[in-house]
Amino acid sequence: MYDKLASVYDHFVNWESRLAYELPFLQKELRSLGEDVSQIRVMDTACGTGHHAIALAQLGFQVSGSDLFPEMVSLADANARAAGTKVSFRTAGFGSINETFREPGTFNAVLCLGNSLPHVASKTDLNRALRDFKQLLCPGGLLLLQMRNFDLVMGEKKRWMDPQSVKEGSAEWLFLRFYDFEADGKIQFNVLSLHRKTDAPWHVQLTSTHLLPVFSEALSRELTDLGFSDIRLFGNLGADAFTPTSSGDLVLLARKS
Repeated sequence: MYDKLASVYDHFVNWESRLAYELPFLQKELRSLGEDVSQIRVMDTACGTGHHAIALAQLGFQVSGSDLFPEMVSLADANARAAGTKVSFRTAGFGSINETFREPGTFNAVLCLGNSLPHVASKTDLNRALRDFKQLLCPGGLLLLQMRNFDLVMGEKKRWMDPQSVKEGSAEWLFLRFYDFEADGKIQFNVLSLHRKTDAPWHVQLTSTHLLPVFSEALSRELTDLGFSDIRLFGNLGADAFTPTSSGDLVLLARKS
């Protein structure tokens, strides 16, 4: 799915607005790991086109990024060069990041943002991803996960997300995102993208992938079983309290014991 969306991905995220909202929380939590940010190593998993990693590098952190899709990694590299920022991006999916970077136990923080973790195919793959994150972290290291609040999504069968539109000169994009709930408990995530220039006919593309709903209690329990502690839940990266029945997101922080 994301190999096909890579070329238009940055059009349906307002990065300036998103980073202005999310960076204060991320920066606060990362700064809690040490006074000298230049010595704090951060791994941004499923980094996409690299904007979070680049922004954190610009704040002085040592940042690496990984993504399953080479197309995304190429764009992340290009974005870092354009920003004049050094970030080590590599192609690696959940479960193989530690194997790819070969630096076990050396990262102070591992991030997995933007509803990326539920893209795993099964509960076994979820456990494998969490173990991979743990291997990357040094003792006391911070794991920070952000995803949709699937307690709410599955409880109310919330199918539609807000539509997004972008206009740049004569070009215009519309993005519609929605879920199909399947009998086996998984979700099909669909992105309908429309693009045109001036008054030309719309070019329409539908891309889809499957998501594994990840619930707050089950995730907290699994991380505890893996040896994580000091688990904290928030309802977004603005640090609002997490409420299973109403929060839009689940943000989970945990420390490697």
